[in-house]
Amino acid sequence: MKNKQVIYLLTLSPVLITVITLISIIYGTKDISIWTVWEAIAHFNETNIDHQIIRTGRIPRAIAVLLVGAFLAVAGAIMQGITRNYLASPSLMGVNDGSAFVITLAIVFFPGLSNIQMIFGSMAGSAIGAGLVFGFGSLIRNGLSPVRLAIIGTVIGTFLSSIASAIAMYHQVSQTLSAWYNTKVQIVDMDMLLLTLPIGLIGLILAIISAKAITITSLGEDVAIGLGQKTKTVKIISMLAVVCLTGTSVALVGKIAFVGLVIPHVTRFLVGVDYRIIIPCSAVIGAFFLSLCDLTSRYINFPYETPIGVVTAIIGVPFFLYLIRKRGGEKA
Repeated sequence: MKNKQVIYLLTLSPVLITVITLISIIYGTKDISIWTVWEAIAHFNETNIDHQIIRTGRIPRAIAVLLVGAFLAVAGAIMQGITRNYLASPSLMGVNDGSAFVITLAIVFFPGLSNIQMIFGSMAGSAIGAGLVFGFGSLIRNGLSPVRLAIIGTVIGTFLSSIASAIAMYHQVSQTLSAWYNTKVQIVDMDMLLLTLPIGLIGLILAIISAKAITITSLGEDVAIGLGQKTKTVKIISMLAVVCLTGTSVALVGKIAFVGLVIPHVTRFLVGVDYRIIIPCSAVIGAFFLSLCDLTSRYINFPYETPIGVVTAIIGVPFFLYLIRKRGGEKA
């Protein structure tokens, strides 16, 4: 049954993603015909305002949302697999907040940094955020349990966000930084998009290479060691993938919460517990999910846009509370 679901999902996904992407490009504050979209792609006229909107605004936005949805979903799946923590995700474990914190420091103290330097800074921030959360969790009695680790992650994330906000206010760059904290899918930088793509793909490749090992690790540390698994190596490679995926996502569009929490659970429900299947399916479902959230965000308060993070939170917060109620403090 699960195999059939995987086949259906992977067969239908290109169609669904193509449809949602086209709708995302065509509809907005100003609706544009599909013929005009084709002309803007095939016969671009820089004097045509509709062509400019499509080429510099809507196409980069649609691609960025697809990529970020896929990256965050896979990052969440990896974190849940290697930690056996069903609440693990970039937004709850300090990874997103660490990225945004370092970006804040970069904008305030090193305003001349290039896009690629910003991306690597964001990746370093991801590693710092995750290191702080898991470091504090390991120092506290039973601190690595799902609920306690989520609390620690929330506290560390709030602390980093507060420090970043204070620095931004003091140096009067709050308006600039609000884009990273409230997401900026409506102003995607095409140069940044082209730079994040290969780094994100490296993260996906590392995730796929590690998929079998993550499946074994998810069975438990003792079982993995008994099967000859080099657990430390697996965790290092897996977290490197998480850093690549999350760091590029935050650098590209800012912080988006709950994608990495919700989508891996949905994926496991649909396809089972083999991470060789979970990782590609999470990428597909995550891309479609965030594109759908982006489209929804445009019409909640039309013609004004609602931040996409509000839409993901409307779905993610109840799901988070459901997981705590359903699972309590047990390991995944």
